[in-house]
Amino acid sequence: MKFSEILYEEDGPIGRLTLNRPDDGNMFTPIMCHEVRDCINEIRRETRTRVVVLTGSGDKFFCIGGRKEGMQDTNLYAGVLPTLEMYESIDRLQKPVIASVNGFAVGGGNVLQMVCDLTIAKEGAVFRQVGPMMGSFDAGYGTWYLEDLVGKKRAKEMWYTNKKINAKEALAMGLINRVVPDSELAGETTSFAMEVAGRGSVALASIKASFNARHGGVGGLSRLAHDLLLRQYLNTEESKELRDSFADRRPPDPEKFGK
Repeated sequence: MKFSEILYEEDGPIGRLTLNRPDDGNMFTPIMCHEVRDCINEIRRETRTRVVVLTGSGDKFFCIGGRKEGMQDTNLYAGVLPTLEMYESIDRLQKPVIASVNGFAVGGGNVLQMVCDLTIAKEGAVFRQVGPMMGSFDAGYGTWYLEDLVGKKRAKEMWYTNKKINAKEALAMGLINRVVPDSELAGETTSFAMEVAGRGSVALASIKASFNARHGGVGGLSRLAHDLLLRQYLNTEESKELRDSFADRRPPDPEKFGK
């Protein structure tokens, strides 16, 4: 896969997706959002990759949000920065996504690491929500997911006061999973990813879908049933007997049910 604003490579069972606009804080653009979405959707369709690592290029920025300049001058959907398509693709992916935060994760960049299943960060990383300081807000993933991670009071404080949170504070409040020395981030991220990749892929997909079903509503429950439960059920003797009996125009054998 070739892209202009992200990089993607595979290393055994690990897929590495890098936001590649370091001179601009790895900020989202419409092109970047669509490329992340398209890359994730390609990963969904192959079985080589078991875990995806998402990080930023350089050693200063993970991502500092979205760049609005250059957007179409309209209030219609075509004029809206397509961050939701990117977040949704990560949520729908049946494989775990680990955010490797290599610097500032601000605004939409912090929301991006929250949408990922797990987060490992270097000690020098900084997390922040700045929307109300800039006349902006996130009334979806950035609030619901943040509340799930740190609790309502802390989530509101992050949005209302917009203070900077260092990596150790983020770990203590439950915003991220692990903190490592700056120089060890790449190696520790690989070890983390390999640890997860060693688990059963179907089990991990089922767990991820179960976590997401609460926020996904009927879509989340349908995804759980369609991608996981039905796939398992169709391999049972009961399902096979029902299909065969229907095709043979005969009553099914109940002795084969429940096995």
